[in-house]
Amino acid sequence: MWDPAQYLAFADHRARPFYELVARVGASEPRRVVDAGCGPGNLTASLSSRWPSAAIEAFDSSSEMVEAARAAGVDARVDDVTTWEPLPDTDVVVSNAVLQWVPSHPSIVSKWAGALPAGAWLAFQVPGNYADASHRLIREVAGPSLAHVFRSEKPVLEPVEYAELLAGCSSVDAWETTYVQRLSGPDPVLEWVTGTALRPVRAALSSSDWEAYVAELAPRLREAYPERADGTTWFPFRRIFVVAQV
Repeated sequence: MWDPAQYLAFADHRARPFYELVARVGASEPRRVVDAGCGPGNLTASLSSRWPSAAIEAFDSSSEMVEAARAAGVDARVDDVTTWEPLPDTDVVVSNAVLQWVPSHPSIVSKWAGALPAGAWLAFQVPGNYADASHRLIREVAGPSLAHVFRSEKPVLEPVEYAELLAGCSSVDAWETTYVQRLSGPDPVLEWVTGTALRPVRAALSSSDWEAYVAELAPRLREAYPERADGTTWFPFRRIFVVAQV
């Protein structure tokens, strides 16, 4: 289950990749713009501002996220990226930090590109930090008994692999950026991953086991990402971006 409030605790940091992704989309007057995996909808509204004449379609597989999006004024619905298909007038598809949760997403991306009309745009970004200390420690503390909750140690492709996947498009722009994020508050890296990467672990544990897990993970994260004298913490975060025009 997704917790919109926990996810939005770092809304500014999570929003920056979205804006930098959408900025590379060259559509001028698209008929329909889709936010595939809209989350709590806080970023979906910017799509209406960018393309005011477009029909905005937003969906997410989490009913909690959809409820939050609707409360924010977004006409969102519950749907799944694995089964969703673009309508014939879809000119832009945006997917922000969603596809890493879907093991079959390379084939889904290829299917979307094949189904979109000529000239349409497909843009997505995924985390690329699975080899970093944050994710490595999450798996180490979980141990063999929880190995089944992790889809893969590397659930995303490299930029050049995504570029090759979409090489048949008229244009492909794939790149990576490492954001050195300055977080504040107690155990900020733990708070960050609790809203995303730790969701499968939390779902698999009882309340008491979860508390024991966090008690072991927290000091390891503090050691890997030490607090500075001013109380802030540097948290490098690699992102992988792809923008293609069909």
